[in-house]
Amino acid sequence: MNSHHIPWRLAVLVPSMAVSACFAAAPTVQGPEAVQDWHNAGRQFIESGKALVHHSGKARNVILFVGDGMGVSTVTAARILEGQMQGRSGEENRLSFETLPYLGLSKTYSWDQQTSDSAPTMTALVTGYKAREGQLSVNHLTARGECDAAVVKANSLKTILEHAASRGKATGIVTTARLTHATPAATYAHTAARDWEADSNLPSGCGVKDIARQLIEQPDEVRKSLTVALGGGRSYFLPKLSHGKDVFDPEYPTIKGRRNDGRDLTSEWVSTRGAGSAYVWNKSQFNAIDPLRTTHLLGLFEPSHMQYEADRALDPEGEPSLTEMAAKAIQMLQKRRAGYFLVVEAGRIDHAHHGGNARRALLDTLELSNAVRKAMEMTSERDTLILVTADHSHAFTIAGYPHRGNDILGLVKDVPAVDGDPIAYARDANGLPYTTLGYANGPGHRTGGRPDLLGVNTAAMNFQQEATVPMGSETHGGEDVAIYARGPRAFHVRGSMEQNWIFHVMHHAFGF
Repeated sequence: MNSHHIPWRLAVLVPSMAVSACFAAAPTVQGPEAVQDWHNAGRQFIESGKALVHHSGKARNVILFVGDGMGVSTVTAARILEGQMQGRSGEENRLSFETLPYLGLSKTYSWDQQTSDSAPTMTALVTGYKAREGQLSVNHLTARGECDAAVVKANSLKTILEHAASRGKATGIVTTARLTHATPAATYAHTAARDWEADSNLPSGCGVKDIARQLIEQPDEVRKSLTVALGGGRSYFLPKLSHGKDVFDPEYPTIKGRRNDGRDLTSEWVSTRGAGSAYVWNKSQFNAIDPLRTTHLLGLFEPSHMQYEADRALDPEGEPSLTEMAAKAIQMLQKRRAGYFLVVEAGRIDHAHHGGNARRALLDTLELSNAVRKAMEMTSERDTLILVTADHSHAFTIAGYPHRGNDILGLVKDVPAVDGDPIAYARDANGLPYTTLGYANGPGHRTGGRPDLLGVNTAAMNFQQEATVPMGSETHGGEDVAIYARGPRAFHVRGSMEQNWIFHVMHHAFGF
């Protein structure tokens, strides 16, 4: 359920000569602040709090950002990494969403899981109900593998996207994962199994529509409302065969479509949405879309998940970034006088963590921060509620006692015992150095004992952080995740919250 295909081969040990030029050397000083700076910063924090305006009116728009797997340790490490990439020590940095004025903690357990997968956690976020493992926007009375469409319909939970559609608002979905993957799918699909993404994934004789088909065959009010859907998963919308011939992906001619029913759902998106609708599958087509003239936009930029941000950046003309997709979506949705609901998922933070690859996970987190910053620039806190949260955490740790400014992707170097002494590597009980970042379990476990990491580039793109328990795929973590908020009625985000309460914050902000 929680394992994912990683499209690159992870190297366990990478020679030190492979250091990436994009990372500035982390400062080794303890910090540039004068003694008085700490006091002044504290006073400034109090004064800014006094100036906060509690927007108690209704929200015209709501944007929900979800960093899939973005636990608190991921936020902390990404914050430090961004600061160090800018030539600072890093710890004092703040990501864009960390500047939002309201903060709470979300309890991510599901109806039947202490540590949850993405299906019930996103279901909680968008429906207001705790749900079962592996199920999307159906209640906990739904049996595993339920194939009776009438039963699934009776047990379906109305999502915040569907509520918004019923009130005449425009809606949109943006993700770097497949559009049919658990987190985005929970906003529009109702099914007993998150893996039923194409009809070829359904059990024989199953009467429930697959997830890709559900995206296309929405009730009229949702079909008219769903203005933009951008992400990966192209093969789930394309047929295996058409008129007896194999149908291959336009970008990857060795990859076939996944649909047994012979339908091309991408063309059906256009034909069922009428004049002004469009389907795109690459960056140039995406760039050519005029948001003022396009009424409905479907973008499927990879056969499966979109690329990690680190890899996308090597070919920026290959597919749009999360920030670019979010901006295009907002431009299209802003045309609706009644307002809009938009969900934006950084889906690949989760996948990199499952692969034990912290660098890719953190760079995708930074891209989420960029997308949030862009949304903040394009909207007003007077009429738009912005929420940033995660569906769950990961077994990802920040450990040791590294000195301030220590390379967050590097080996731990302790503060010297005596001023003036050289900064030395911290050592384990066997005298070996270790990295600040690690995993409680996962593919980074080294059989036969820990290696000597001196001379190894632990910041290399494909480096796998060490893991305590050997597993093919690292697992989720069960601790609370943060919720950041600004805008109308954002003050309802506070304290320790059940994850499903976030739906009610959005629902109340809309005034539904």
